[in-house]
Amino acid sequence: MNPIGKEAAAMIRSGQPGDAEAVMPLLFAAIDEIAYLLTGTSSEEDALGAMSELFAEPANRLSWENTLVYEAEGRAVGFALCYDGGRVDELDRPLLARLEAAGVSPGHQFPRETRPGEYYLDSLAVAPAYQGRGIARELMAAFEAEAGRLGFERAALIVEQHNERARRLYEKQGYRVDGQVELAGHRYDHMTKRV
Repeated sequence: MNPIGKEAAAMIRSGQPGDAEAVMPLLFAAIDEIAYLLTGTSSEEDALGAMSELFAEPANRLSWENTLVYEAEGRAVGFALCYDGGRVDELDRPLLARLEAAGVSPGHQFPRETRPGEYYLDSLAVAPAYQGRGIARELMAAFEAEAGRLGFERAALIVEQHNERARRLYEKQGYRVDGQVELAGHRYDHMTKRV
């Protein structure tokens, strides 16, 4: 059965530049303070604006090119942002150049959260009205299928150490902790799974 009802058409598809309006608020909610680190901004409105601009551009961490979208009832209600963990330096260059051009943290580098050889789930979120319907699990499955299709043997993600709900979801999907990372003053566990 379709997770949102028999009458509603739902699908997972590749992201498109026009998805920014629906996806960026979900991304902001998913990454919280990390949004300010990535954009060099200090307000939600400015962070959303900067993230939307980056989403519309190719070849960066936040690009639509790295997005899987769950569409229901004709609109994006969930997403997964994922990419090759070995390409993170390349994908971060446009973000770092943007920060430097704005005079924010010249020479800055983002903390390393990915590893070479893994397909990395940067972020995943579902709109509140659609939560509890299995959409996150479907997006996880699509992310893992994409990892396999691209030839990766490992899928990876991070989870904030006190986020037990998300950790349970990932553990049920077969992910196991293999390290830690600190981002924006928060501790995260790095988790991997063979795909």
